[in-house]
Amino acid sequence: MKFATRINSFLKRDGQTIASALAAIGHIEELTHVDFNYPEHFEQTGEPELKALLERNGLRLNGIALRFPDIFQDGEFTNGDPALAQYAEQLCMEAIALCRRMKGEVVTVWQAFDGFDYPFQINYENAWNSMKEAFARIADAAAPDVQISIEYKPFQPRSFSLVPNMATALLLVEEIGRSNVGLTLDFCHMLMAGENPATALAIAASHGRLRGVHLNDGYRMNDDGLMVGSVHPVHTLEFLYYAKKHGYHQALYFDTFPVREDPSGECIQNIQTVRKMLSFIDRQGLPYFEELIRRQSGFSSSIILGEWMM
Repeated sequence: MKFATRINSFLKRDGQTIASALAAIGHIEELTHVDFNYPEHFEQTGEPELKALLERNGLRLNGIALRFPDIFQDGEFTNGDPALAQYAEQLCMEAIALCRRMKGEVVTVWQAFDGFDYPFQINYENAWNSMKEAFARIADAAAPDVQISIEYKPFQPRSFSLVPNMATALLLVEEIGRSNVGLTLDFCHMLMAGENPATALAIAASHGRLRGVHLNDGYRMNDDGLMVGSVHPVHTLEFLYYAKKHGYHQALYFDTFPVREDPSGECIQNIQTVRKMLSFIDRQGLPYFEELIRRQSGFSSSIILGEWMM
């Protein structure tokens, strides 16, 4: 299993730079990949220097994640200003070119601002079609070697997101109709959407649309970004079981927000937690879990928890 982490977790300290963050990440055993945010991480550090920093620290690029600036606060692909909507699409095209040159696999698109806050604020059908058509053009530019992955979130910063949950996201992907478009599942985002994360993963994977996994934890009402398994350990175990069952082989990305914790120590803790859970799954074997699930018994979680804690 490949592990990746959030660079910005290491930049939230006084005096930290991209170079010092990547140096710290490179010293973490088993951590092999990172994602760069575009355009954020390329504004102060150029592509050649970022490539050199990856090589120097023994890291590889997992992919590029779009982070649209605040000029898109009224929407990215659905912005009422056609010039801004076109610019959002252009940023995605630039991210694809960067990902391709830097040997990444996936461009992850989180639409922070494609949504609404009030009734009668947007035309829902027009917004949906604008978004779908933009993604189709983006996917065509990315084919055949770069994957486009849509990361859904129910709200925040908008009161309502246009792509709030698994069902809507999968509908969007199917309507886009491109084989290189899929979904990135963020554990906290799924909790916020009132979903069971393993259910969403099983559905996405069974449709051949799982492209990325962001691991973290939280209390369902906010994008808390807490350490993996710190609030929902059994749900995290179930999530990893389904990832293993469906042969997920891309990076497990730690999208956590250590504020008071040392970011290196927090990342190491995340890796240890996931390793322990994966080892338990391997030790028990997939048939063990399949048999418990086959019984459709409410005791299954307690049985698994008891075995895990022994």
